[in-house]
Amino acid sequence: MRPTALTIAGSDPSGGAGIQADLKTFHQFGVYGMTAITLLTVQNTTRVKDVLLIEPSMVRAQIEAVLEDIPPNAIKTGALGNETIIRAVADSIRHLHIPLVVDPVMISKHDKALLDQHSIDALKTELLPLATLVTPNIHEAESLSGHTIENFEEMKTAAKKIKGLGMSAVLIKGGHFKFAEADAIDLFWDGVEFECFRSPRILSTNTHGTGCTYSAAITANLAKGLDLKPAIDLSKKFIQLAIEKADKIGHGYGPVNHFVLP
Repeated sequence: MRPTALTIAGSDPSGGAGIQADLKTFHQFGVYGMTAITLLTVQNTTRVKDVLLIEPSMVRAQIEAVLEDIPPNAIKTGALGNETIIRAVADSIRHLHIPLVVDPVMISKHDKALLDQHSIDALKTELLPLATLVTPNIHEAESLSGHTIENFEEMKTAAKKIKGLGMSAVLIKGGHFKFAEADAIDLFWDGVEFECFRSPRILSTNTHGTGCTYSAAITANLAKGLDLKPAIDLSKKFIQLAIEKADKIGHGYGPVNHFVLP
């Protein structure tokens, strides 16, 4: 049977991020994608105008409808919106024994806050301990760890602190480094050893949906049966190419190119 994956995330009507990006990515990796929508955004490449949260009971019902009919081989979460939705998601998938990738979406590309502190606390206590992998960017890693990240050693410290919240492994994405690096370095920590996943840093404004796409690619590869590190390595190469080959779409932060072949 074809591998399946479920994304639990928000909707981006401009198609570059959220569940739209996740489904495009699943498809490129040959994985059948399913969705549970947590929130609706009114956004495009230039701004986020509004956000409408879905009732937690409806989020739970979407997840349960999928699970009872088409059991996924892996799950990812993206933007979850608030504390009650986070708890509903965690309760709905807590009993499962399949890979879970958590992309802790806390702020939009346009600097709009998507989680308040109560929601971040619920994320840390309810959802992150269930995760196979958590994929924060630098800003999210600072929030989750409580540590400022100004250099690579502080990145390691933050990774250890986040791993202490209970997940199997953490991957801190280095694209938002405040200090100069020739490469974009993503730091992996599973409690045993650190590993760096490197790619040349690309100066581009076509980066809308990079986090969603990257985490969706990892999820797809886990759904296909790959181990964690090979799944990350293949996904890193995919997102690198998707940024390099991005078309100019829209007047702001354009989307990555989901048409590239993994």
